[in-house]
Amino acid sequence: MAVAARPQTVDRFTVAPGGALRGRVTVPGDKSISHRAAILAALAVGPSTLDGCLEADDTLATLAALRALGVGAARLAPSRWRIDGLGQAELRAPSATLELGNSGTALRLLMGALAGAPLIATLDGDAALRGRPMERVAVPLRAMGAELGTREGGAPVVVRGRPPLRGLDWTPEVPSAQVKSAILLAGLAAEGEVVVHEPVPTRDHTERLLGAFGVDCRRDGERVRLGARRRPQPAEVAIPGDLSSAAFLLIGAALAPGSDLTVEGVGLNPTRTGFLEVLRLMGADLTIEPAGMLGAEPVGAVRVRGSELAGIELGGTLAANAIDELPMLMVAAACARGTTRLRDATELAHKESDRLATTAAGLAALGIAVERHVDGLTVVGGRPRGGTVDAVGDHRLAMAFAMAALGAAGPVEVQGAAQVATSFPGFVALAQRCGLRIAAPVAA
Repeated sequence: MAVAARPQTVDRFTVAPGGALRGRVTVPGDKSISHRAAILAALAVGPSTLDGCLEADDTLATLAALRALGVGAARLAPSRWRIDGLGQAELRAPSATLELGNSGTALRLLMGALAGAPLIATLDGDAALRGRPMERVAVPLRAMGAELGTREGGAPVVVRGRPPLRGLDWTPEVPSAQVKSAILLAGLAAEGEVVVHEPVPTRDHTERLLGAFGVDCRRDGERVRLGARRRPQPAEVAIPGDLSSAAFLLIGAALAPGSDLTVEGVGLNPTRTGFLEVLRLMGADLTIEPAGMLGAEPVGAVRVRGSELAGIELGGTLAANAIDELPMLMVAAACARGTTRLRDATELAHKESDRLATTAAGLAALGIAVERHVDGLTVVGGRPRGGTVDAVGDHRLAMAFAMAALGAAGPVEVQGAAQVATSFPGFVALAQRCGLRIAAPVAA
């Protein structure tokens, strides 16, 4: 059996100023889909295969947790995995705490999956994950009949599954694909209707994958509803490249004159392409080349050429749909002409770090005028002077600030970059290949 190598851990990057990004490249598999596909395969009875599965710290933690629950998870080849599912009712109580590292997605989705299993399990993670809110998931699962305990609202989380669960009609206080997904996964073991209301649509990978695994899940206006057919069946799942990982390269190319970069084979799910619309509004030269469907997901290529960007007003649904890419978009705003005002982004404060605060601090360290508001930022564009930025262990912040060097007057050193391997193994090598003047990483 092949064994996945642990991604190299890096402590910091040093990036020389200027340059451009060019070429045609691919990025690793989609993290959101990889988590969901592995968990749904575990809830089916029999073997499923995942092609294109991301092999990064976050997803490897999910696969390790599934093994601890008695599920078979074997690496057949790079990015190709076989999952021998037991079914929700036959998952086994783990003998130790399920350690999920930095992955909020893994912890929250497993809360839902295990709420419908007849076992007790403790889910935990690193210090950053312990600081993220878990009650927003625990509250609806308790309403379904499961028992969940949190520590001061966060991890560790103790789940005592109580199948069969009760049906639920729920409207999350904050739009959240993770809350929705946890309810739907718990709902596989529920009696009665399970409905999640979404006035603001969030990413729909869980709904698409439920359909691929034979579960009746459909959207009716603002409602996402489970039907009567709720037992997942084994499936073969093809996973596209991660558009959120591609975003660092694509946005970097947009802000660097002379760039001409195409990222191929990425997912083009309309709930994930909000940042591309933002780039267009800022004046980016951008082309989307659809290539049909890969399983349940639309895929294609995105080409970006360097151009002069301008500041914009950004909020509402567009900000929500670009939530993971907002730090990188604020880096683009720092290199743009004029002022960008971001609002309606309170959720950004509850990610792997307080990304509103960390983004503001990082841009200020690079000499950019920035003001933090309760729900967003005001960024006055110009040219970053360079400097040292602390990404505080947040993988997206580390990669975003590395790209800031493309528009900077001086070198950019990014500290606290050790978590990049959680989502984008090989980032440094790929960025170098595209033309980013990033130094070889220093081992942590």
